[in-house]
Amino acid sequence: MPRVNRRSFLQFAGSTLTALGLNQLDIIQQGNSIGKVLAQTTPRKLALLVGINDYTSGIGALRGCVTDVEMQRELLLHRFGFSPQDILTLTDEQANRENILAAFENHLIEQAKPGDVVVFHFSGHGSRVVDPNPIHPDGINGTMVPIDRFASGTPTPSRVRDIMGKTLFLLTYALQTENITVVLDSCHSGGGTRGNLLVRAADTRLGGKKTEASSEEFEYQAKWLSRLKLSPAKFQELRQKGIAKGVSWGSAKRDQLAVDARFNGFNAGAFSYLLTRYLWQQTVNQSMGITFVNLQRSTADVAKLSHRIQVPQIEYKPQSNYKQKPVYFLKPTTQVAEAVVQSVEGEKITMWLGGGLSEKGAIFNLVDPQGKTLAQIEQTSREGMVGQGKFLNGQRRAIKPGVLLRERVRGIPTDLSLRVGIDSSLVNETEIARKKLAKINRLKLVAINQQQDLDFILGKMTPEYLKLAEKEKVTPLPSLESIGLFTSGMIPIADSFGSGEESVDAAIERLQPKFKILLAGRILHSILNKNTSGLKVVADIVPNRIKENSSRIGSRGAKESGLVMQNFNPELPTLKPNTEIKIHVSNNENHNLYISVLVIDSNGNIILLYPSDYDSPEDASLVAPGNKLVVPPTTPNLQNDFRFVVQGPSGFLELLILASKKPLRNALRGLKQIAKGRGTRSGEPLELTGDDSVSSMESLLGDLDTTTRASIGLKSAGVKAVDSSQLAALSATIEVVE
Repeated sequence: MPRVNRRSFLQFAGSTLTALGLNQLDIIQQGNSIGKVLAQTTPRKLALLVGINDYTSGIGALRGCVTDVEMQRELLLHRFGFSPQDILTLTDEQANRENILAAFENHLIEQAKPGDVVVFHFSGHGSRVVDPNPIHPDGINGTMVPIDRFASGTPTPSRVRDIMGKTLFLLTYALQTENITVVLDSCHSGGGTRGNLLVRAADTRLGGKKTEASSEEFEYQAKWLSRLKLSPAKFQELRQKGIAKGVSWGSAKRDQLAVDARFNGFNAGAFSYLLTRYLWQQTVNQSMGITFVNLQRSTADVAKLSHRIQVPQIEYKPQSNYKQKPVYFLKPTTQVAEAVVQSVEGEKITMWLGGGLSEKGAIFNLVDPQGKTLAQIEQTSREGMVGQGKFLNGQRRAIKPGVLLRERVRGIPTDLSLRVGIDSSLVNETEIARKKLAKINRLKLVAINQQQDLDFILGKMTPEYLKLAEKEKVTPLPSLESIGLFTSGMIPIADSFGSGEESVDAAIERLQPKFKILLAGRILHSILNKNTSGLKVVADIVPNRIKENSSRIGSRGAKESGLVMQNFNPELPTLKPNTEIKIHVSNNENHNLYISVLVIDSNGNIILLYPSDYDSPEDASLVAPGNKLVVPPTTPNLQNDFRFVVQGPSGFLELLILASKKPLRNALRGLKQIAKGRGTRSGEPLELTGDDSVSSMESLLGDLDTTTRASIGLKSAGVKAVDSSQLAALSATIEVVE
């Protein structure tokens, strides 16, 4: 990043948001309120949830599909009021073709009455087959791949037992209710692995021929055409118009890839995880249309990080008003939450962590239906999405299965490290890299096997990777044979690559300051809590000259208070290069807040935008109740003012806004010393580099931990604690499009 001189542009290149891993990005972009949406009272809610991991017979196994089913089930039970007996799940060997079709007929079609709510979710491989009567120019139809894709158990050159989209159309058409939601977390293009990710797409060609559906598939369709008294011509006419009933959610376009990703300790579909987590934490009643916009952007951001273009799709029944209906055609029946009590056995409390991935040391408020705190539980461990906890205080008798939990204190491990894998492109230099990396403090070597969390991959720029970088418009393009860092999905971090002649030993030596910057970013992202903080903080991102495209983000407290209103866009606008931005941060509390604003550029560099008065940073960061802070400040008389101007090429930047009840004294004191040591003048942004970046983030965590322990009396060791009633840490992504 170029030095920022007074009265000059603060410029950020935006190739891709490569510096953030899947586990770092605060990927849930909460939308704006549209007011209350009327929910239809329904006599029954039915769901069929299908997830397949254990594919065999030449089909690549997946890891997150059964988790998708578990996430959907817990969400429907505890936020939308489904009864356990009305949710049928089919996983792995249960999910053969016959069982899936029979379950749809018996559990959904035969039971659903007019006005009932129906949810069908499929997570697994998708594929494509020849369509004898196509509605798309390519002549193919998307499919769901059952576990018994091949009748004999071995691949057949051209025939598969997939369930076609045409069949799903007929099954949904047969339902007596209109309130049907179909969720498909699969894709119909590509397949295999990329870095630490899996792709949910089976091969679409077998033996070099176009893949065709089995004869039993067409016989099954003919049976339903007869039952429904639909002629082939009428069936084709209906298909041309759109889906049969309700709404259909797809995790990707028909020619795109759906990611099976590794999150913090478990695998899941990126789309399913975002969908269910979003709905756990949805603070206001939103229409399906608004919810989809937020999910689409969130999933797209994650996909870009992983080098997988994945744009979720939604389709409504033609000529319906379902876009204005709530998700699942239902209003949530319970309070917003991060977790729910699953069981209580003596002193052992088991929790489902559907709305967040808290760690040991986290504290949850047990809340009643009105949101009143009844007790507090401390999390003692976590495996995947299941946590264990112990009673802290309050009404012990209130702790029962089904009671919801809200995060009060975030537990952050004190030994956070940067997790790095070694790519096979290093070939005979792998062992040298392994020994060199093992000596770096707070860097953890991780296998690239889709079973462990990792942040970055050390590798060499091969011709294949260079083509992918060109496709993603990474600039500047690294040199062929150069060594540097990739994201978990093999997107290169442009500024981490050296020359093509550099040895791996020299490359790792050169990258050591970069490792520290990226570690600082991971520490910073660990405190993000806009979906759990009770502080009423709102930030407006205002592009100059196009203020109608302003976007608003806010903490949970701000959303529940109605401060994020309908007249603000539910997503950040896309901006053209050379657009100037102002950030307006409003303190809607009745006490002082201390505000800091940072930005992370496309290469992971952290820049402090505010406070920029390094002589007295604590006073500068204070914002009184009801007041608004504008960053960069509108102070034309200052000699050292600056402008925040985004520049090309196309890509992403991330803004972070921190608002604390207590001054972050140690962190601000450290920033003052850094600025003084570098000769950075007041009014100029401060870039945090190398050891300074890590020490600054550790000081920040230390301040937050001290404040939390003083306010709540926390005694847990081995973690840093962040109190959501004391801090709001917001994140927003800016997209630059040339």
